[in-house]
Amino acid sequence: MTMTAPVRVSVLIGLAVSLAAPFTAWTWTPAFPGDLTVYGSPAVLQYICLGAAVLAALYALAAAGLPYLGWLAPRGAVRGLRWSSLAAAGATWFTLAAIAVELGGLVHLEPGGWAAGAGTALMATAACLVPDDTRAPLPVEPSESRGRRQVVLERTLITAICLGAMLVLNFGIATAHTEEFVAYLLAAALAVRALNLSGALAGLTALGTRNRTATAAGALVAAMAFPLAQTSGQYTSIAVNVLIFAAVALGLNIVVGLVGLLDLGYVAFLGVGAYTAALVSGSVYAQFSGARLPFWAAVLLAMAFSALAGVVIGAPTLRLHGDYLAIVTLGFGEIFRITVNNLDGTSGPALTRGPNGISQIPDLEVLGFDFGATHRVLGVELGRFANYYLLLLAVVALVVFVFTRVNESRIGRAWIALREDEKAATAMGIDGFSYKLLAFALGAALAGAAGAVQAHVTTTVVPESYLFTGTAPPNSAFLLAAVVLGGMGTVSGPVLGAALLYLVPAKFQFFQEYQLLLFGLTLILIMRFRPEGLIPNRRRQMELHS
Repeated sequence: MTMTAPVRVSVLIGLAVSLAAPFTAWTWTPAFPGDLTVYGSPAVLQYICLGAAVLAALYALAAAGLPYLGWLAPRGAVRGLRWSSLAAAGATWFTLAAIAVELGGLVHLEPGGWAAGAGTALMATAACLVPDDTRAPLPVEPSESRGRRQVVLERTLITAICLGAMLVLNFGIATAHTEEFVAYLLAAALAVRALNLSGALAGLTALGTRNRTATAAGALVAAMAFPLAQTSGQYTSIAVNVLIFAAVALGLNIVVGLVGLLDLGYVAFLGVGAYTAALVSGSVYAQFSGARLPFWAAVLLAMAFSALAGVVIGAPTLRLHGDYLAIVTLGFGEIFRITVNNLDGTSGPALTRGPNGISQIPDLEVLGFDFGATHRVLGVELGRFANYYLLLLAVVALVVFVFTRVNESRIGRAWIALREDEKAATAMGIDGFSYKLLAFALGAALAGAAGAVQAHVTTTVVPESYLFTGTAPPNSAFLLAAVVLGGMGTVSGPVLGAALLYLVPAKFQFFQEYQLLLFGLTLILIMRFRPEGLIPNRRRQMELHS
């Protein structure tokens, strides 16, 4: 990297101040959320700014030619330095602005706060003046030439990255105040941008591609470790709902992402699975209260009835296309809600108790393991939500396995062909109706499995939980948005979309009245600037950015 002496000195001074300032007091009163009055012990907001500054320092060292950091910037370190500096500056200046607004003026800032603002501003400004060093990445070494030692090192690195990502995610979920979560989102978004432009994310993707089994195992281990890092069940309960939302979104991704069918009533299949499991759960309010099936039998029954519902709605309607199909599926979702609302013994047969729903659904028991009780495993106490979290991890893993295997099969290729050009696919001998009906049934069955677990987690199923849109997910609009936002046709995209669409409203309680407005604005921005989604399918990305 070639830069003038003043620019180099400015970057170094800004970095030094940005790394030191989080260990000072930024305000004099603990009235501001998080207590930023302590010297030597950073608060949560200061840790966020410090983490971004550390990333900027790593990119500065990589730009200076430190050989051990070449993996961090295979395409060049300057862009990474710029965006990581902006991450530190953005989180810091947001914090300082929040202090001024909530406490009533800049007079409430301590010298440490002023130093943090000046240091990050100097660092970001100087980083933007550094000449760009973007270059083509070096060719990736073919997998056949890797030795046993390199394979072990790569798999160890993958496990460490997965655990590190879990800790970073846990840090964000556990933020106790809105100001902390906003700063976390701001810093994380800009830091990811830095990793992407520097080529680090592409390198990690290639690493994961070479070690798919190790990557899947590392991600599973990191996810299983999540409840062990929690001190209360509050955030584990959020994670449980995110997993339910993610499992259903992955099922919808088969219909929308692979086949290209617009389904606006998909949440009904979740409801079919939930009501089926509730009816055979042994609840005193269930019509079949004397029948309590084992969990595996209840899940299979829920999947069967959900798949049957998918066939029933798909058989007469899948010859429609585009807007007409969307209207029919929207109507099916409303028909399901109205039907279960009327099966109360007055307007129709006594089956679902109408608006009252089925309550007091007992906790699951599998092989004598009570999911509602507290257990101690390896010295760690696992509560009710931790138990269901681990169960839902298995459900999501099953859904991911099914999605991946089907996507890579002959059936998946036929679905993609139908999505790209149905007339051409039909001319090549693909029976479009049969394949689309299979997609509807399979997607519905996966939603039914998630619904069976959801019924036991919430202990109550009511018709109003399965709307087209509402103030909280899962509903059909949010499910579709999770797939589009995350990236249609991918595995990790809908999971990320589901996590964001559930976590953000849960953290921003004061936005409840404006949630749908912000939701709509987010979708408009995504469609304008990144229509392929946050984690795009490569084929779709090339089509949209040819």
